Amino acid sequence: MSYIKPTFANDEIYHVVSRAVGDTVVYVDESDFYRGIFSIYEFNNSKKVEIWERRRARKRFKNQEKESVGCRTSHQSEYLDGREKLVEVLAFSFMPNHLHLILRQLKDNGITEFMKKVNGGYANYFNKKYKRMGHLFNKFRAVHIEDDDQLRSAFLYVHANLISMVEPGWKEKGIKNYKKVIKFLENNKRHSYMDYIGKNAFPSVTQRDFFLEFMGGSEGCRAGIDNWIKTKNKLDFEEPGLE
Repeated sequence: MSYIKPTFANDEIYHVVSRAVGDTVVYVDESDFYRGIFSIYEFNNSKKVEIWERRRARKRFKNQEKESVGCRTSHQSEYLDGREKLVEVLAFSFMPNHLHLILRQLKDNGITEFMKKVNGGYANYFNKKYKRMGHLFNKFRAVHIEDDDQLRSAFLYVHANLISMVEPGWKEKGIKNYKKVIKFLENNKRHSYMDYIGKNAFPSVTQRDFFLEFMGGSEGCRAGIDNWIKTKNKLDFEEPGLE
């Protein structure tokens, strides 16, 4: 089946996947993951972003906060919150060779511009660090979320994706150790699930009010994942072109 990218509309929600060329492992270690997280936050901005300038500024602000015993100045707040966001990042999951996102578009062409900045910026970082040249990501793929069932499935799918890091082959063989998998998901910062269940990891990256209301709060999010793992025991949300 051929894949056709949807026409992105403002205020609509999309499940987006960005996969590395040749399934290259692009988030090799924790420093790469943190750079990826930093990228999906900082590049969510219609303004031009100089990533190293932003990193230096954040370091300065953290030092100032320590000196002022945690009190953030109005100048700091204005800087840190002054992005002109292209999208709302509702959920994310960093796999070794690809990235899952659930995005709501805020500005015309917002998703396309956001993914261009995220992929291009991370590729520059990765190629420099690993002495590599050329494109790092394939063209991103996206599916329009059209109803509540699909929305719920997308939320569960994105946050269950990391299971393959602790139980390889689970999609074909099933999950052997439920408790181990649940503990792994609830304590792994590579996806937004921790923030959804009240374990702050990167709370400033995602906008969670919508899904928290939809899923029934933090406990509803936890129950959704737990029940899915225990009762389904297989991947049942396959969007054409995303895998």
